[in-house]
Amino acid sequence: MSENTGILEIAVDHPRLDAAAAPAFRQELQDRFDHRPERVVLDLTHVDFIDSTGLGVLVSMLKQMGTNGRIAIVGASPAVQRLLQITRLDTLFLQCDSTAAAHDALA
Repeated sequence: MSENTGILEIAVDHPRLDAAAAPAFRQELQDRFDHRPERVVLDLTHVDFIDSTGLGVLVSMLKQMGTNGRIAIVGASPAVQRLLQITRLDTLFLQCDSTAAAHDALA
């Protein structure tokens, strides 16, 4: 977590957030959520594919953050961006072009 801003940055290194990867990803997030952050920058640069299980983990992450929780996604591929639009999750997650823009949006 950035001490100056209170924003937790998480870089996802899994190329696929699907049923096979979701349990490990969920555990990774739980390990990082000890202090229940309210603002998270989620870097999906290395993610090529997300299925419903992966989306479920992201929504669960947002719910764990509480009513003031906000997540900004950076580096989403066109396929991931399209999935967020189709599922209307783009209304829950801010999509930003860079980490700096995400920090500004969450400030």
